[in-house]
Amino acid sequence: MSAAAAAPAEAAPKGGGKKKLIIIIIAVLLLVLGGGGAALFLMKKKPAEGEGEDGEGATSHAPAAAVAHAPARDPKHPPVFVPLDPFTVNLADRESERYAQIGVTLEIDDAKFGDTLKNYMPAIRSNVLMLLSHKTAADLLSLEGKQKLAKEIKREALLPLGIEVEEEDDEAAAAEKEAAPKKKKKKRRAPVAYPITAVHFSNLIIQ
Repeated sequence: MSAAAAAPAEAAPKGGGKKKLIIIIIAVLLLVLGGGGAALFLMKKKPAEGEGEDGEGATSHAPAAAVAHAPARDPKHPPVFVPLDPFTVNLADRESERYAQIGVTLEIDDAKFGDTLKNYMPAIRSNVLMLLSHKTAADLLSLEGKQKLAKEIKREALLPLGIEVEEEDDEAAAAEKEAAPKKKKKKRRAPVAYPITAVHFSNLIIQ
């Protein structure tokens, strides 16, 4: 009887050891999981701390940065727009008869210059019509063609007033640069301020 009674007594410590081991493993797992949760909480909290009092983060300052790089204009002296009567002209396409309907608006800085333009409007319209009649549909369909046309209209609109627009020959300048790369670069002249600051298209239909 004494030997049989001793067997369970000796088995008891072994069972208690297993329970302690399980408890230790569970505690370690809880510590690991708890640490991971705390790390995730801190990572989420850091971006939140970067937000302002109104709940908006650093991205809320993006519009201010964009405005800073926008071209400065004096609100007290807004630009003046002088719309021309729409142009309808036959294009220079040889394969088929094509024509274009184009609406042009001139942007100027001085309202008084608008009165001067009106006095020269017949000559301005004649120059623009002659310019458009030498264009093909392909010339006007591309973005580069429209940008080139705007520059040419500006030039033709100022000619009747005795103002000549200096043309920049980009291709010639590039060829000269490649031919003589070792030559000292010439200083670029300051851009000339013309009474017509820009040419806008209100309508451009090609048929």
